[in-house]
Amino acid sequence: MADQKPGFSDPHATPTAAQLVDEREFVRGVLREEAEAVTGLIERVGPEFHDAVGLLVRCAESGGTVLISGMGKSGLIGAKIAATLASLGISSHAVHPAEAAHGDLGRFRANDVVVCISASGETDEVVNLAAILHQDKLPIIAMTCGPRVTVEGESASTGTGGGLSTIERLATVRLRLGVTREAGGPMFVAPTSSTTATAALGDALALAAARRRNFTSEDFARRHPGGTLGGLLRPITDVLRFTFEKGVPLIPHSVTVAQALESAAEVGRRPGAIVLVDPKTSKLSGIFTDGDLRRLILRNPSELYEPIERVMTRSPRTLPSSSIVRDAVRMVREFRQDEIPVVDAATGTPVGILDVQDLIAMRLVED
Repeated sequence: MADQKPGFSDPHATPTAAQLVDEREFVRGVLREEAEAVTGLIERVGPEFHDAVGLLVRCAESGGTVLISGMGKSGLIGAKIAATLASLGISSHAVHPAEAAHGDLGRFRANDVVVCISASGETDEVVNLAAILHQDKLPIIAMTCGPRVTVEGESASTGTGGGLSTIERLATVRLRLGVTREAGGPMFVAPTSSTTATAALGDALALAAARRRNFTSEDFARRHPGGTLGGLLRPITDVLRFTFEKGVPLIPHSVTVAQALESAAEVGRRPGAIVLVDPKTSKLSGIFTDGDLRRLILRNPSELYEPIERVMTRSPRTLPSSSIVRDAVRMVREFRQDEIPVVDAATGTPVGILDVQDLIAMRLVED
């Protein structure tokens, strides 16, 4: 991204067309540099990354906690990584390195793992914490940028230990981001590319550790019951209002349309479709929706007295009772299916029917 001074002499004035073009290019440059910082991590994944994942897994399996520490923006990113680990079943907390020396060292136990984040690898508070924990023989994962590049473009050596920063020399495993310049620099020196890359690498570590531990979406759902994501991961049977155990009738497909409608009306509030079964096997054979009824009346009202199997939708798309709500949302969006029969995963017999209005009420699909 080209080095330049801000192009707005008066920030309160309405920008000119040329200034807006210049600003757009500046923003694109920032995003491009941050994207390149993340992309650059791909080629840096090597044995040390797998060693770090192993430390996280052993910590989790032994009942330990992953404690993450960094100053300033690094600390904020560390808190995000800790939250991601926790949601994936790995106990994790963020620890402020300055506060650790004033009582928070009591958080650290022998079976814990520490992640120390510092772009330079020389942040005093993080170095001091790492030195203490190194003496206590706690495993330390260092996340640094590695050798940096100065504003003038010259390499800036970090530390005196063979090109290693102080934190790296204290660490059990060293992970380098390879970020040599922050997006927006040299005009702005705020952490940008380095924090973006740190967050991405933290996500990769957390997901790889969860994958190695065979962590499933069901495990995640138990730890994330709230919000849209929690709703999507709920078992489908948890959100069924219309089940056949609660009085919604299973109607044999041998009756007439009129008889089926009468049976459905006996239970009061009902879904937007009648579920029909084979009278011999009790397995789902079809559904008859409110839309089917409207079309029938417009076409030929006398068909109300014909067997419903002649006009029902045969072999409708269904979901097994082992499904989660996300599967229903996908079906509604892909096939525009408003009524989804749910069948027993083992026997194929109907369990209930999911009405699209239930998903709308959960704000998972739009009306």
